Amino acid sequence: MIRRARIGITVGDPAGIGPEIAGKAHEDPRITELCETVLYGPHSEAELKAFERGRVTATAGRAAYDAIVRAVEDAKAGRIDAIATAPINKEAFAAAGLRWPGHTELLAELTGAPRVRMMFYADQLKVVLATVHLPLARVPSALTRETVEETIGLAASELPRFGVASPRLAMCGLNPHAGEQGLIGTEEREVLSPAIGACRARGIDVHGPFPADTIFGRAIRGEFDAVIACYHDQGLIPIKLVAFGRAVNVTLGLPILRTSVDHGTAFDIAGKGVADPSSLVAAVQLAARLACPERA
Repeated sequence: MIRRARIGITVGDPAGIGPEIAGKAHEDPRITELCETVLYGPHSEAELKAFERGRVTATAGRAAYDAIVRAVEDAKAGRIDAIATAPINKEAFAAAGLRWPGHTELLAELTGAPRVRMMFYADQLKVVLATVHLPLARVPSALTRETVEETIGLAASELPRFGVASPRLAMCGLNPHAGEQGLIGTEEREVLSPAIGACRARGIDVHGPFPADTIFGRAIRGEFDAVIACYHDQGLIPIKLVAFGRAVNVTLGLPILRTSVDHGTAFDIAGKGVADPSSLVAAVQLAARLACPERA
């Protein structure tokens, strides 16, 4: 008998839509037929009475954090095969005195992973981010040759797990028109091109840097398997445009398997029973397929 994967679902911020979509995913026939799921964090009506829905609080931030920690401990111990996370609220984390700006950074520290990157995965498009939760003004200084080479290397080494045997990668430029040979910025010439050249010398099939306003369309049409974006919104705007609600956030470089939704806590509809679980369902499905590929 082929083993069923056991996927932990963290409910995220209990004041948001996380508990609702986690419960819906937990009971969804597409999930129950594929794998077993375990919920982490407050999700019953009795438990949720302790939180004011739609409001940022330190109590909710701490509850979300505690659920993630427990799930990671179980994943490291082999009690679950993967984690699929509902959204947290960064303000609530800060209110609780938690210094991590998001799941990616927290999971890296909890697992001791030295290099992690955020990838958004959809059938039409796959995007890997070279930098994540940074103010835009800090992106140019954070976009070092080492950072870019690490990002390209992680994408090339991990994409085969997703069925891309020989990844064809495209690197976005940071500046308009990819810098126009230094006329509109020098990062392409001084950082991105040397990093791409070093990766190509290692046998990685990566090209660019390309103007960001055209490269995503080329990837969607099949010319490339994934795009490396320089910063958060550069990568997330196109993938959410073409696959919002179906895209899955995957953390590359972790010793455990983690997937997540492509949206936030949606405080405006929390507790109303109308939240769409589609992205979390997709996240659990992908986690199950990766954890037990023989069932795919």
